[in-house]
Amino acid sequence: MPDFSLHTLDLVSIGIYLLIIIAIGFYVSRRVKDSTDYFLAGRSLTWSLIGFSLLASNMSSTSIIGMAGSAFNTGISVYNYEWMAAVLMVLFAVFILPIYLRNRIFTMPEFLERRFDHRSRYYFSAFTIFGNIFIDTAGALYAGALVVSLLYPEIPFIYSVVILAVLAGLYTIAGGLRAVIYTDLLQAVLLLAGCTAVSILALGEIGSWQTVREQTDPQMLSLIQPADDDFLPWPGIIVGVPLLGFYFWCTNQFMVQRVLGARSVDHGRWGAIFAGLLKVPALFIMVLPGIFALHLYPELTAMEDFSPDMVFPVLLFDLLPVGLRGIILIALIAAIMSSIDSTLNSASTLVTMDFSKKIRPEWNQRQLLVAGRVTTFIFMVIAAAWAPVITQFPTLWEYLQSVLAYQSPPFVAVLLLGIFSVRMNRHGAFAGLIAGHLVSLALFLMIMVFEVIDIHFLYVAPIILISSLAVTAGWSLAGTAPERSSIASYIWTPETYRQETIELKNKPWYQNYRIQSILLLAVTFAIVIWFW
Repeated sequence: MPDFSLHTLDLVSIGIYLLIIIAIGFYVSRRVKDSTDYFLAGRSLTWSLIGFSLLASNMSSTSIIGMAGSAFNTGISVYNYEWMAAVLMVLFAVFILPIYLRNRIFTMPEFLERRFDHRSRYYFSAFTIFGNIFIDTAGALYAGALVVSLLYPEIPFIYSVVILAVLAGLYTIAGGLRAVIYTDLLQAVLLLAGCTAVSILALGEIGSWQTVREQTDPQMLSLIQPADDDFLPWPGIIVGVPLLGFYFWCTNQFMVQRVLGARSVDHGRWGAIFAGLLKVPALFIMVLPGIFALHLYPELTAMEDFSPDMVFPVLLFDLLPVGLRGIILIALIAAIMSSIDSTLNSASTLVTMDFSKKIRPEWNQRQLLVAGRVTTFIFMVIAAAWAPVITQFPTLWEYLQSVLAYQSPPFVAVLLLGIFSVRMNRHGAFAGLIAGHLVSLALFLMIMVFEVIDIHFLYVAPIILISSLAVTAGWSLAGTAPERSSIASYIWTPETYRQETIELKNKPWYQNYRIQSILLLAVTFAIVIWFW
């Protein structure tokens, strides 16, 4: 086992990093004049900032800690979530993102109100706030506290959670999305460099890739697992992973908010596709280190209180020298804080724009800013209180994906039908949301509470989705069709595609999002076939 001690040079590096990101937050706060500045960075974000921020926010606890741990525990099949993200970002850029940006929405629930009515908005907003706090923020705090507990086991877990929450909350409260974006840029670079260094050094310790292939169970190095696999059965890749991924990347305020701050539709599209491209190397720098750890530390599984989520921190402290260890530890802290700041800002946006502004329409921009900052602080406290509960789940990754499987399908169903069908009406949408979550509650009780049936969460998600689709479509078709002129800007049609074709003729090939999308899909599927 490695020595989990930090030397003076490590501590100095960490201290400098923390001072820099807090300074960035308070520096950009001077440019925050109104709610658009605070929540959407003044709609001025370029494609590179969007792409790096999407990566940094997603590469937090779920990726660096969760993926290496899952690979150590079950093999590389966890990468199916990553390559699927690249595919979904293409679909997002082609069909959905332009509708969001051209209608200049602040929040995803706001889109449901414009397409349907206020009931769907409030319902979606409440559930999203719940997810931001209890899934995303709490998960990131848990991952951070896990690292701190390795470094300083004498510090109680809850104290570690509180320290991380305060650090990330400081600059988020001050600078809003602009602070989140600029700190994410720094953090994304550190993340990529840190993960790459750990992966290369781990492989170097083993000797060669050929050694890894020869001495690893072939099933552990395959993306496709049997249909009865406990972690990721292959049918789940078809019916479950795309559904959860669509919610996370295309409808979750936590992620979509970065794209809503784009300076144009083009920058939004390029940023989304760039983020998809940055996800592709995750197999080599975040997943495979878990496999390398199997060869380097076979004794880990025999340890008392061992958790697979400890694998990446073990690699970090064992392989890296003093000084460099501190820099890479900064990358890990960066990942954690990037997720925390993103979800806190997202949740405060939802509360302020979906509830406070509606309930108090007389509030001016200053009052909305205060409401957003106070909300950020309150949610920071709630997430810190919930984070220790996650220790009851086998791994962090399973906690995150399992909760999403029960929460997200009704929203995916209503959003898809709302964008691609003019016939769906407001009553059908709200009925579909309620029905879907009633089915979700029934399945949760039968599977998780009373344990009368055993269904993998990747199969639970499509069951809930089909229920919501059926109720939304059936109720809408039985009722009155909405007036087409009132919803035309929120619907995708083939005419939309034809009009964009004309516009793209005036752009060079490297600015054509369709060509970018094709190249991204080609690279993605080449890797999938390689590790099939």
